[in-house]
Amino acid sequence: MSLLTHKHLLGLADYSEADITTILDTAERMKEILERPVPKVPTLRGVTVVNLFMESSTRTRVSFELAEKRLSADTLNFAVSSSSLSKGETLLDTALNIEAMKIDVVVMRHKSPGSPHFLARHLDSIIINAGDGCHEHPTQALLDMMTLRQKFGALKGLRVCLVGDISHSRVALSNIIGLKTMGAQVTVCGPATLIPRGIERLGVQVTHSLDEAIQRCDALNVLRLQLERQEAGLFPSLREYHQYFGLTRRRLEKAPAPLTILHPGPMNRGVEITSDVADSEHSVILQQVTNGVAVRMAVLYLLAGAKMPSTEMKV
Repeated sequence: MSLLTHKHLLGLADYSEADITTILDTAERMKEILERPVPKVPTLRGVTVVNLFMESSTRTRVSFELAEKRLSADTLNFAVSSSSLSKGETLLDTALNIEAMKIDVVVMRHKSPGSPHFLARHLDSIIINAGDGCHEHPTQALLDMMTLRQKFGALKGLRVCLVGDISHSRVALSNIIGLKTMGAQVTVCGPATLIPRGIERLGVQVTHSLDEAIQRCDALNVLRLQLERQEAGLFPSLREYHQYFGLTRRRLEKAPAPLTILHPGPMNRGVEITSDVADSEHSVILQQVTNGVAVRMAVLYLLAGAKMPSTEMKV
């Protein structure tokens, strides 16, 4: 049994305000560990974590690997190109064979929505979703919320706008669910072709004007165009997208109060955001990266920590 009310982290839809608060509070403690001269604790010594990344990733994969090492877990990185999957083996058979080697946690990224939920129904191991298609990316949303909470002190009542490719962004859905659970006000902004129909049912406001959104938010989370997931013809050109939805210094200066700028990365500089904004005093993008390690340490500890004797669970 984990230290949360859930065995897995498949998404944030089933996580309560108390659960999210527990993760964020624990992540603050983990960040203190990262600031020590020797940023490592024996908390998960003896726990084996498999990083099953079946889709390209740099930040998330490295962040999870570092989090696992900081907690002294045994880590195995799964390379799809050299695995039996490339020979026609099914995902389930691969996962069952890995689990038969007595592992404890699977951190999984996959292009198919719902794939972590599928494995959770068939494996005894703890499953942590590191991104499933266009569905969810829960640890990214958690680190975004941690960064906002550090900046503003609380999430309740905070006005956050998600800008860009909402339809194809797993970051967007997890942020919407998490922020709404924590009492924030959420707006989504982008071209009509990149915003799902009926998204208002999630309790968000919709605008197709970035200039309007800037007038009524405290923070902007600028999302990358998911060109690899899009069909052709969703907007005329990158140049036109930047003209209407690119975050520039000129646009930012029209805000009634200083805005906080987030971006989950990787950034397309000059498309959804200009360099002078990304590197400005308004940006907390690098803080997000640091907080990502702390959040993933917290999730691993809270889900897998119960496997350890109480003397090993100190952080």
